Formats: sequence, structure tokens, C-alpha cells
Amino acid sequence: MRRHYRSEAAIRLAAAMAVLLASLSAVVWRRSRTMEALALSETLSREISLAEAELTELQRRIQHLESYGRVVLEARERLGMKTAGAEDIVLLPGELR
Repeated sequence: MRRHYRSEAAIRLAAAMAVLLASLSAVVWRRSRTMEALALSETLSREISLAEAELTELQRRIQHLESYGRVVLEARERLGMKTAGAEDIVLLPGELR
């Protein structure tokens, strides 16, 4: 009878150890998955920051390219255009509606 109790105790101990090892394995696995997710999150945050910086730079460049002073300069240099002065304004006779 004592051997029977000893074998049951050994089985219970082995089962408890198996459950403990399974629990620890689950904790370690979840921890590794969490670390991977955090690393991915950090990488994505860096990529977002870089994309936002690039967007800001592109918006600044667009503002520069669309600025009145630059458009006038380019029109003058490339197309030979000029801004109208008083001598360029011609008033035509006619009726006002």
C-alpha cells in the first residue's frame, strides 16, 4: 500500500512539474512575442517619423516653388515675361454695365 501512495505522489509531482514547466514555457513565449511586437512598434515609429520629416521638407519645397517671387523670377528668365507697370495698362472706351 505504501508503494501505491509513493507512486501516486510521484505521478502527482511529475504532473505538477509538467504543469509548471508548461506555464513557464507559455510565459517565456508570450514575453518573446511581446518583445518582438515592441521592436516592430519602435521600427514603425522611426519610419513614421522619417516619413513625416520628408513630408514636411516636401511641403516646404512646394511652398518655395509656388512663391510669388520665384514664379515671377522664373517667368522673367524662362519666358521673358514681366510684371505689368502703369505704362502697360490701357484704358479702353466703353460702357460700364
